[in-house]
Amino acid sequence: MYWAYADWHDGMALMTEMYRYVLNKVYGRLKFKIGEFDVDLAKDWQEWDYAETIKKKYGIDVFDCTLKEVKEVLTNNKLEVEKSENIARGIDKLWKNIRKDVAGPVWLVNTPLFISPLSKTNPDRPDTVQRFQPIIAGSELGNGFSELNDPIDQLNRFVEQQKMREAGDEEAMMLDIDYVEMLEYGMPPACGWGNSERVFWVFEGVTAREGVPFPQMRSEIDEVTKSIYPNISFK
Repeated sequence: MYWAYADWHDGMALMTEMYRYVLNKVYGRLKFKIGEFDVDLAKDWQEWDYAETIKKKYGIDVFDCTLKEVKEVLTNNKLEVEKSENIARGIDKLWKNIRKDVAGPVWLVNTPLFISPLSKTNPDRPDTVQRFQPIIAGSELGNGFSELNDPIDQLNRFVEQQKMREAGDEEAMMLDIDYVEMLEYGMPPACGWGNSERVFWVFEGVTAREGVPFPQMRSEIDEVTKSIYPNISFK
């Protein structure tokens, strides 16, 4: 969903209440035993700062570290190193190792810009972005942002992500030129939100195979769009 003229703080408040409302209507309760986790959605949600959480656990400053230092921390904690081809992927693995033990509910906030390069930046902390993710039972169950609605900024960030992808980073974002073109026509400030498919796995107790029936979609760029962005490679 997009919520025009709202921001990430509005989105966190809305989704906190929506989780409670929907779960109470569907299951008649807000306390759940999910695997090894005891989860109480009625209590106040904590907000965890991404960088502070990493530093507290691993003693590493995500804004001032080298790839070598990140790989050393991964090795010391018996985490995969081979596919950590850049700092962003290595730091993300450290966070995921923390996340797997979090019962929640927790909002993960102030994600570094280099981890989430397509989000609107915090004006008071430009090295972080206005992103919020709900952590419940060791999983991220959604993804919300103050949406980046500047088409030039968005295109430049997509291009950087495309370069990373072409260099071998499979988790980097693909260039979505149709989205950029839509922004050219104008988009108001907005809060964006997407439920993760995991929310259904977690509360329904189904497997990933049962919970994700989405087909593969073929990408196609028309000639008009290509002509609007002649400097972009669409290979």
